[in-house]
Amino acid sequence: MSHKFPLYLDLIRWNRPAGWLLLLWPSLSALWIAAGGFPGWHLIAVFTLGTILMRSAGCCINDVADRDFDMHVKRTAQRPVTSGQISVKEALAVGAVLASAAFALVLTTNAATVRWSFAALAVTVAYPYAKRFVSMPQAVLGVAFSFGIPMAFAAVRSEVPAQAWLLLLGNLFWVLAYDTEYAMVDRDDDLRIGMKTSAITLGRWDVPAVLAFYSVHLAIWCWVLAPTLQRPTGWWLGVALAATQVVWHGTLIRTRTREGCFKAFRMNHWVGMALFAGIVTSSVG
Repeated sequence: MSHKFPLYLDLIRWNRPAGWLLLLWPSLSALWIAAGGFPGWHLIAVFTLGTILMRSAGCCINDVADRDFDMHVKRTAQRPVTSGQISVKEALAVGAVLASAAFALVLTTNAATVRWSFAALAVTVAYPYAKRFVSMPQAVLGVAFSFGIPMAFAAVRSEVPAQAWLLLLGNLFWVLAYDTEYAMVDRDDDLRIGMKTSAITLGRWDVPAVLAFYSVHLAIWCWVLAPTLQRPTGWWLGVALAATQVVWHGTLIRTRTREGCFKAFRMNHWVGMALFAGIVTSSVG
């Protein structure tokens, strides 16, 4: 078992934290918004650790679901499940342990959060299979990667108001932006094996669409949060920093190179961090 530990770490992308950071910043932002300020160390710990655990569990499910496709994609051919270094049964067992640990954390919150966690799990499991049937499966991922927002409101307020769903909608467009960049990396391989992605569906409109997705994300969050700002300077500075990064990403992806698109994807967590910092410094209530 010990000799496989490095493979398990590779399975859950332990050395690639960008994935769980993309989940974490919107969740922490929602905690601050729902609480009108610092939400307490307990909820911060629950959502931080829960995000890492559930993202890791999602990687296990995704690799099992995509193992027959991944062997035909340059970037994923050597993943532990695809290459046969870890069995399907092992990968699912690791995923189940991680998901159970995340659920144990949720049990320390309240009944509303527990109920919403089942919906979050259902979307997480459904996403890998959406790539077979949905022309833009990134939209399904957008729901999965945004579900920390309603759960954060549930954890703080024991309810999920309209504000939370609007923030989820805005965050969904951010996911569409960065995961389309990710899909642009594998477009040639995905076309060859018949995988459905937003990069393929959008075709030559992929770059302008990505920039439009970013813009809608920022516009919705500004629209929702602007009326609640007590000290708006920090928020607008955060938005400016995020928008500057969006412009930079546009320069990275405009030639559609694998390297440029992958770098843009990997750097996206800084967009979320900029908005989170703006929320913390603006006392959004």
